[in-house]
Amino acid sequence: MRLFTLTALALSISALSTVTQADPQSQDYVPVTLKGSSEQEQASGFIDGQSLSGSTRNWYARERATRAPLWKYYKSDGTRHDTHSRDNWVQGTILNYSSGFTQGTVGFAVEAAGYNAIALEQGRAAIAGPNNRTLTHSDGDPVGQWSKMGLANVKARVSNTTLTVGRQSVDTPMIAYIGNRALPSSFQGAFLHSAEFDNLSFDLGTFDRVSPRTEQSLSKFRSEYSATGVETDRASTAGINYQPFKSLTTSLYATKVDDFWNQYYFGANHVLGDSAVLSLSTGLNYYKTVDAGSQKMGEIDNDTYSLSFGLTHQAHTVSASWQQVNGNEYFDYLHETNGIYLANSLLSDFNGPNEKSLQLSYVLNMAPYGVPGLKFNLYNARGWGIDGTHYRGTAYDVNGLDGETHYEWGIGTSYAVQSGPLKDTSIRATYTAHRASKAQGDGSLDEFRVVTTIPFNIL
Repeated sequence: MRLFTLTALALSISALSTVTQADPQSQDYVPVTLKGSSEQEQASGFIDGQSLSGSTRNWYARERATRAPLWKYYKSDGTRHDTHSRDNWVQGTILNYSSGFTQGTVGFAVEAAGYNAIALEQGRAAIAGPNNRTLTHSDGDPVGQWSKMGLANVKARVSNTTLTVGRQSVDTPMIAYIGNRALPSSFQGAFLHSAEFDNLSFDLGTFDRVSPRTEQSLSKFRSEYSATGVETDRASTAGINYQPFKSLTTSLYATKVDDFWNQYYFGANHVLGDSAVLSLSTGLNYYKTVDAGSQKMGEIDNDTYSLSFGLTHQAHTVSASWQQVNGNEYFDYLHETNGIYLANSLLSDFNGPNEKSLQLSYVLNMAPYGVPGLKFNLYNARGWGIDGTHYRGTAYDVNGLDGETHYEWGIGTSYAVQSGPLKDTSIRATYTAHRASKAQGDGSLDEFRVVTTIPFNIL
C-alpha cells in the first residue's frame, strides 16, 4: 500500500511538468448561446419515428462471507437459518417501444417498456432471500418468472424542451435509475428537461413512487440506510448543468424529499492535457443534507464530498480519490436510486458517520494495443475513523460505531463488441473482496460477478 501511494505521488508530480508540454485540452470559454437547431423541427412523425428495441441481461453473483454469516434463508418448515453463502442468477429482458414525436410546434410521443425476469437459480438456501437480487415470496421461495411494465409515459416537446409524465427513467445526482441488477429501477412522476442552449440545460422533476429493480409493484420512497424503514410520498428535484469551458462541466442540483431531508449537490469535472501524451482529470462531488418537514429521519446535518485525480497516458489511467463524511449519521440517499455520485461508492459506499476514505485505482484500455472494447481495472479503497457515538437520533443504527475501519479491493475486466450483429454486446466479470472491523455494517465477504448484456433492435 505504501509503495503504491509513493508511486502514485511520483507519477502525479512528474505529470504536472509533462502536462505543460502536451497539446492541452482546450480551456476556451464557451459563451451561452441558443442552439441553432430544434429537435422538434426535425420530428419525423409518430409512426415514422417509432422504434422497438431492447436488451437481455444474464446476471450472476456468487458471495461468500469470510467471517460471521451475513445472510439468512428459510427452510421448508419456516425456520430461519444463518448462511455464509449467497448465489443469485437471473436473466432479465427489456422490450422497449418508443414512438416518434408528432410534427408541429408541440410534439407528442409515448414510450412503453416491458420488463421480464427469469430466476435461473431457484434454491432457497442458495438465494438466501428475500433480497434485492432475486424476487421471492415472503417465505424465501423464488418467483420463477415475473413481468411488469417498467416504463409507461407520455412526452410533450417544444423546441428542445421535453416534458415526460408517467413511469420513466431519469439520471440526476440525487434521483437516478440504478442498473446494477438484471433489471433497472424507474420512477413514476413528471420530469422536464430543457436544453435550449448549447452548453446549458435545466432539469425539473417530481416523483411519488419508485419501481424497484426486483419487485413487481410500485413502492413509496425510503432511504437506503434508515434503520426504521419510514417512507415518504414524494421526492422533487431541480438542477442546472453548465459547461463554462470546453474542458469543464459543472452541475448544481437541489432535491426535496418530503419529511425526510433537503439535499443539495455540486459537481465539477475538468480535463487538462492530452491523453495521447498525458492528461489530468479532476472530479469534485459535494452533498449537503439537512432534515426537513416532520423529520421522519430525525435531525440531519451532513456534509459529504469526494475529490478525485486521474492521470491518463494512452492506454493507462492511474487515479486517486479522497472521500469524507462530515456528520454523525450515514451519508444517505434514496433506496432504489443511484443518487450517490461519490468517487468511493463501490461495493461499499464508504459513507459511515465521520468516515474518511482513500481509493487508488488503475485502468488499462486495450484499444491502443489493437483490441478496442477490452478493458481491465483494479482498485484498493480504505475507510477509517467511522464514529457514530455522537448521534442522538433513532433513524440510523450507528451508536455502536466507534473507530471502525474497513477496506476493499477489486479486479475486473470488460469487453464490448465493436461491430457486427452483436455490436454493443458487453460482458463484465469482477472479483471484489471487502474486509471490515467487527461493527462496520458491510461485513467481510468476497463476491464474484459476471454480467452479460445483449442489446437488440426489432424496428
